[in-house]
Amino acid sequence: MATISGRSYFKFINILKRLKLNYDSVLPEEITSSDRRLILTTMSESSRMPTRLVLLDNEFNYHPTVIRAKIVEKLQSGINNNSLVIGIDPGNRIGLSVFYYEKEIESSIYTATDDLISHIVQILVGINAQRKIVKVGNGNMKIALHIVNSLNLRFCSHFELEFVDERKTSLKIKNHNKRGERDKISARYITQREGYRHLILPLSRIG
Repeated sequence: MATISGRSYFKFINILKRLKLNYDSVLPEEITSSDRRLILTTMSESSRMPTRLVLLDNEFNYHPTVIRAKIVEKLQSGINNNSLVIGIDPGNRIGLSVFYYEKEIESSIYTATDDLISHIVQILVGINAQRKIVKVGNGNMKIALHIVNSLNLRFCSHFELEFVDERKTSLKIKNHNKRGERDKISARYITQREGYRHLILPLSRIG
């Protein structure tokens, strides 16, 4: 972080702690052109930064997953494929795994389908990617179809969809308290599997 703005400084700290990311605090004038760290600063101070590895405080107004994606994009741009891949393990507990630039930026559990859909729309809207791919496990097609149809209603752009064979993605975890972890890992496995892929167009363009 390189800012003398107290408000921006505390905004950065709160988000970085939530994302469990380490950080250094320096003065803006201590940044040099040879610095390879990602610099967090304000718009007014950014013009003095002799580097393009900069994120502004107004980019920290998004959901933490979107902010993590912005950080990854700055650090990984030009290195790896920037596809956004979302894996969903549908069921009573819905596992979610999100990969961007081939790095997992979120692993979570949802019990309410509407909350899941709202969150995925935030991700699809907020993250810049050449390809946006949603992979849904076929273990519970009723929930899977509801998720896909709801996304199509609420996300006003296209995305690629795959229904993925879920067999052997669920780990046998005996401890009942770890079942949520199993669903998250299953969603992660789903992101790595291939299914029949087709393009989902927004309803405003097809009907």
